Amino acid sequence: MALIEYRGVGKRFDDKVVLDAIDLSVEAGEIIALIGPSGTGKTVTLKLLIGFLRPDEGEVRFDGIDIARADGKALQRIRQRIGFVFQGSALFDSLTVGENVAYGLRVGQRVSPVEAAREANGCLAMVGLPDAAPLSPQELSGGMRKRVAIARALCTKPEVLLYDEPTAGLDPANVRLIGRLIRTLRDRLGNTAMVVTHDRDLALEVADRVALLLDGKLAWSGPAEVARRAPPPELEEFFAGRNGAAT
Repeated sequence: MALIEYRGVGKRFDDKVVLDAIDLSVEAGEIIALIGPSGTGKTVTLKLLIGFLRPDEGEVRFDGIDIARADGKALQRIRQRIGFVFQGSALFDSLTVGENVAYGLRVGQRVSPVEAAREANGCLAMVGLPDAAPLSPQELSGGMRKRVAIARALCTKPEVLLYDEPTAGLDPANVRLIGRLIRTLRDRLGNTAMVVTHDRDLALEVADRVALLLDGKLAWSGPAEVARRAPPPELEEFFAGRNGAAT
């Protein structure tokens, strides 16, 4: 059984169909890149997994549990196993970098301040920012803010990391850095990852498998190696210019 399963998932907002009968599975330890133009439901797919949204049709299952039918305690346990890296980093400017990274431990798991700070420092070191804890988020570059957001997601030791446009707005050097970091973290920690992106190079660099969403449907899913060497027509057309921002 796959760790994550979308079974006939449909989602609409008013009259707009965002996802239409999506079937997709993600194996434990796999990195899958969700790509597609704007409006194809990539970010919605992530939010369904953590219960921020509910499907109108079908089921979203995590480790065999139907997210929409999970009670409050079960959903909380699932969320503790998943880390979310938001597109805009979503750092609190009123907290230091270290306090931002430790936030989930302090608030969600009620870890002591000393232990939370120790864990935060370790996570910052993993993303290449060992001395950043006392800084303010306003002192960080865009690439550093992204890495702090990843460190915060790591701090609760999740089995799954969800990356929502982790390289949006970054220069090519930082895009490559974040891509290498996503792969390194998976190889080191053994976590599973879903990466929403419209960046072709990032998708092909980090993913084991690529899933293309077009017009709310899963147009193609397959190994990243196939996407690199012999992309099907749908994927080739998207790579050639059907690009867009995340949704």
